[in-house]
Amino acid sequence: MRNLVLIPTYNERENVSAMVDKVFSLPVEFDILVIDDGSPDGTADIVRERQKDYPDRLHLLCRKGKLGLGTAYLAGFRWGLERDYDYIIEMDCDFSHNPDDLPRLVAAAEEGADVVIGSRYVQGVNVVNWPMSRLLMSYCASIYVRTVTGMPVHDATAGFVCYSRRVLERMDLDKVEMKGYGFQIEMKYSAWKLGFKIREVSIIFIDRVLGQSKMSSSIFGEAFFGVMKLRLRKIKPRA
Repeated sequence: MRNLVLIPTYNERENVSAMVDKVFSLPVEFDILVIDDGSPDGTADIVRERQKDYPDRLHLLCRKGKLGLGTAYLAGFRWGLERDYDYIIEMDCDFSHNPDDLPRLVAAAEEGADVVIGSRYVQGVNVVNWPMSRLLMSYCASIYVRTVTGMPVHDATAGFVCYSRRVLERMDLDKVEMKGYGFQIEMKYSAWKLGFKIREVSIIFIDRVLGQSKMSSSIFGEAFFGVMKLRLRKIKPRA
């Protein structure tokens, strides 16, 4: 099985090199595609330099300007599908998602799950170093999504997710509307409505140590109102 980790970046020079080394040190083999949105801090230049160390496994997709997390992942999904990867995993660059959990997500997929979520809330609340206001916003957002949509997922906004190839091939990626963290909800909801099996694997989420968070109230605002629209949409597979 071929595994691809998608890592969107914007000003992650403090983290990206260490993340590359860590992922490539794992006992399960993963390739990496860094999707950089024109980071002014030179993140892409660091990745280009590290490609000399990993010429066949480290890849870079550069985009001009901040185009949104959702569009970055969609570009990565298409890139991975074109190159016949079996599992494509979303992951942050800031180590809030522990790379050591990557093999666990893929193992759950190999056991039969179509979408595997690295979940902060499936076994209590496993979040470290977040302010209470942000934790409550995130936790309540997932309760809200479950209530409005009926989707049986505890961590609907999670950004640490493994998709099997068959899910992404069946979904109409051109119809995905939300761009920020609402994108994460929309992807899970679409997979669920199409009948795919979703499994949550408990992880411990640790807030970033280096660099600055890209989270904002507007991102959650998009998700809040987008979920109401999502509930009314008919999700169709790609023709």
